[in-house]
Amino acid sequence: MQFDAVVIGGGLAGLSCAIRLAEHGKRCAVVSSGQSALYFSSGSLDLLANLPDGSPVASPLSALSELAQQAPQHPYSLMGAAQVAALATQAEQLLQRCGWQMQGDSSQNHLRVTPLGTRSATWLSPQAIPVSPLDGKLPWQNIAVLGIEGFLDFQPQMAASSLIQEQGLKAEVAFLHLPVLDRLRNNPSEFRAVNIARVLDLPEHLALLAEEITRQAGEAEAILLPACLGLEDDEPLMTLRRLVGKPVYLLPTLPPSVLGMRLHQALRQRLQQLGGVFMPGDSVLRASFDGQRVTGLYTRNHTDIPLRAQQVILASGSFFSNGLVAAFDGIREPVFGLDVYSKTERADWSDANLFAPQPYLQFGVQTDTALRALKQGEAMTNLYAIGAVVGGYDPLQQGCGAGVSLLGALHVAQQILAQEVSA
Repeated sequence: MQFDAVVIGGGLAGLSCAIRLAEHGKRCAVVSSGQSALYFSSGSLDLLANLPDGSPVASPLSALSELAQQAPQHPYSLMGAAQVAALATQAEQLLQRCGWQMQGDSSQNHLRVTPLGTRSATWLSPQAIPVSPLDGKLPWQNIAVLGIEGFLDFQPQMAASSLIQEQGLKAEVAFLHLPVLDRLRNNPSEFRAVNIARVLDLPEHLALLAEEITRQAGEAEAILLPACLGLEDDEPLMTLRRLVGKPVYLLPTLPPSVLGMRLHQALRQRLQQLGGVFMPGDSVLRASFDGQRVTGLYTRNHTDIPLRAQQVILASGSFFSNGLVAAFDGIREPVFGLDVYSKTERADWSDANLFAPQPYLQFGVQTDTALRALKQGEAMTNLYAIGAVVGGYDPLQQGCGAGVSLLGALHVAQQILAQEVSA
């Protein structure tokens, strides 16, 4: 099977790169081994929240020069500040073309409310999530944090307690009694956010939900609910706001995440609308080479029929997705045998303090400034690495995982398209 580009990995990085190439007429295939990490995300996207030394970042673009000093191997440092700024704008536009409306921009981080009621700095957030400026508070004094009776993946008491302590708000807690959910409630393994959303999104059930919210919320100015609504789009939430007559916002729950799934579905649908091929439930096992060039990819489902492409993009994720493998003798990238950032001694892979930055989070594939993957110190001519499989940064401590994925994807797409122009 012949393609212009094959992307290994169907998460945020892989889909974004494939979409950008497909928008320029390239025939792309995305090989996806399983659920994307987006299914476990809040739906918000981070660009840069902290520098490696722990300093908080208010304006991500203004902090890039200092980031380059502290972390010269960070993907942003390799791409360069001017490129990062340009790509951040392009990423926002790409999400809009996918039908995914976000709040925020790259010039200034904002604070999103987390499931625990705390606030976390981020770049872009879904319209459904309550946010505030970095130096401001939420615009209400009296809110209601409502859980769902029997739903254990969201604890409104914890969220309300944090909001009271941090914001000085009056926060009431109550649980919604919704008989339409009894069938799910009787089976704890089925009583999850996604399944609840499938029920509550129905118009006839939204009316019942609105009545129960009105009864429980009392005089509250705004209502916060677990994100168990709007599996396909924001219309159920908009309808609920009209029925209740008050601002209603959603807080992410434990996975699977409705908001994260929606983002993944929006990206996948955009790719397929552009003619891209999505191969779910498949994984690349090995590759063939001609010197520093990848000539074929062999997958679990197409063992004897190689995928051939002019360009290959590795977006296979980190340890979570088996894009990186930790063995007793070290860290390795399993498909191509690429060079990785790591530490020789296993004792140095982690910090005994659970809350300290963990060294293994910076492990990953080494690249050049074009994000071409390195093997035995040399850049592969048609193999790029993007997203969580790349090393040199800490996505959690630095709050940049989504940004590295999105901007790296667009950077690589730009490199590939520029080659076509110059050829």
